[in-house]
Amino acid sequence: MYIYSPMKVLKYSPFYLLLLSFNFTTKPVPKVNYEQLESICRKNNDTLYIVNYWATWCKPCVGEMPCFFDAAKKFKAQKVKVVFVSLNALKESALVEKFITNKKIEQDVFLLNAGNPNVWIDKVDPVWGGSIPATVMYKQKEKLFFKEGEFTQAELDSIINLKLK
Repeated sequence: MYIYSPMKVLKYSPFYLLLLSFNFTTKPVPKVNYEQLESICRKNNDTLYIVNYWATWCKPCVGEMPCFFDAAKKFKAQKVKVVFVSLNALKESALVEKFITNKKIEQDVFLLNAGNPNVWIDKVDPVWGGSIPATVMYKQKEKLFFKEGEFTQAELDSIINLKLK
């Protein structure tokens, strides 16, 4: 015999299961200026820091993100750390937080609050024209690599292997 219980109906209803599939909490995204970002990524240690500049509205940026997720997993034992730096406007921080949550991004993500891009872009690399995606790699406080444009998984893995030697 089945006894009607509103909790049982709710507990096993498709609506309830759908609600469970959503993650209603978002991961806060720290806002950093360029000097703070440098202190995070230009450390005097043997870790290779891969810093990817991106934005939620940039289709190529979002398209190449899985390459960085995979690289972070592949090279974790070899002291490789991927850091994502969002160039979304500060007023879009909630959008960035939602994006991080929806994509289940496990790596560090920062929202850059650096002011005039004409000043800090040259500090990243003088050849950077300002388009994204852009990626820079640091190790032992030194910049080892810069690329403006998208990566394939094979390209990214190959460069990481070279920079780890």
